[in-house]
Amino acid sequence: MTIGTRLWTKLKGELVGEDAYGNRYFQERGKRRGRWRRRRWVLYKGRAEASKVPPEWHAWLHYTVDVTPVDEPPAEQPWQKPHVPNLTGTPEAYRPPGDLRRGRDAKVTGAYEPWVP
Repeated sequence: MTIGTRLWTKLKGELVGEDAYGNRYFQERGKRRGRWRRRRWVLYKGRAEASKVPPEWHAWLHYTVDVTPVDEPPAEQPWQKPHVPNLTGTPEAYRPPGDLRRGRDAKVTGAYEPWVP
């Protein structure tokens, strides 16, 4: 989090709620002249990753709904799964067999035939 975000949150922010991952959600106090809605933002706990925002909070952040999940908790659905972080670009990212970044080459099986023009 930058110092500007921290300062803006302290001066203008009103805490609305917190999700299960520790992310805190804010909206602007009062209304600004010439604006028809208050700004909304999230302060991430830990590394800033947009995929850590649950769907109900995402809808609130993007003005799809006006009611926060704190006011009306969503019903848990049996098909919902817990959050899995996006590991792309990290050492824990998925590496398929034969990937050169794993430190070893794929086994040559003889099933590959190069194209000959």
